[in-house]
Amino acid sequence: MTPDLAATVQAEALLEQHRSELTGYCYRMLGSAFEAEDAVQETMLRAWNGLERFQGRSSLRSWLYRIATNVCFDLLNGRQRRARPMDLGPAGLAAGPVAEPNPDFPWLEPMPDGQVLPDSGDPAALAEARETVRLAFVAAMQMLPPRQRAVLLLRDVLNWRANEVADLLDTSVASVNSALQRARATLAASDAEAGDPYDPSDEEQRDLLERYLDAFERYDIDAFVALLHEDATQVMPPYDHWLVGADQIHEWMLGAGIACQGSRIRPVASTNGLPAFAQWRRDPDGDGYYAWALHVVEITSGRISGLNYFLDTERVFPMYGLPLRLEGDGRPAVAAR
Repeated sequence: MTPDLAATVQAEALLEQHRSELTGYCYRMLGSAFEAEDAVQETMLRAWNGLERFQGRSSLRSWLYRIATNVCFDLLNGRQRRARPMDLGPAGLAAGPVAEPNPDFPWLEPMPDGQVLPDSGDPAALAEARETVRLAFVAAMQMLPPRQRAVLLLRDVLNWRANEVADLLDTSVASVNSALQRARATLAASDAEAGDPYDPSDEEQRDLLERYLDAFERYDIDAFVALLHEDATQVMPPYDHWLVGADQIHEWMLGAGIACQGSRIRPVASTNGLPAFAQWRRDPDGDGYYAWALHVVEITSGRISGLNYFLDTERVFPMYGLPLRLEGDGRPAVAAR
């Protein structure tokens, strides 16, 4: 390997080791998995092009965060904030009219944990990191002006010192502290901390999720609803129609949602620090099943408190390596002996 090639490989490795944490930062800033990936790619490109001019006045990590923050600011300039259906208006009724889907609205998007969280490390730190990618937290972040988002993430999530944040944003420590105070007040007024932390090793949570999967596949709606809190919510972006209350969800599942009967559902990698499932509906025009939704499930006090059904499967399923169709009966083939 020539010296120039060796230097190039080393530089690429130095940049790439920061990709996961930068993706998490950009996702929290932007609320979109796809925009976060684009933002990190742009960050890496700008860093690569400027690497010769980087004089080490700050750490490489700090420099990359400066670039990523500016990329996010550029993307957020003049844009409508990303939101969940409950951010846009009151809950609807299961029997009420449902407007046409709005795929052009900037909906908050799901993010697989594996793209933004460390593979290993301190369990307590990992649990804390999961909390800061939860849907409720990321949705609350979108309510903040961009500079407040950056300040809160850098100070409270990444634990930077105030003077470090001030240097990154080219502002004063007093300005950083003021922005942080306002951001914290906004988050305190939201439901950003609603729900229990998800622990994949927790036996009670595992049992609850196994019963969820079983009840949904059998389409035993009485058993399904028995797992829900009385005030559980259901959202289905790109529809802005959403429901609150186990009774409303029960009515929906046996009414407008009846086409989900006979679906195939499988657990997938945790998403936004929460358990997730992939769903394929039975194809009414022939054999097999077609991708219908990614389920992201919120849990509170041992029962399900939030059902987030993301229907943009053509974009979402490839993030998990999932097929858009299941052939035959949709069940895994039995390995030959």
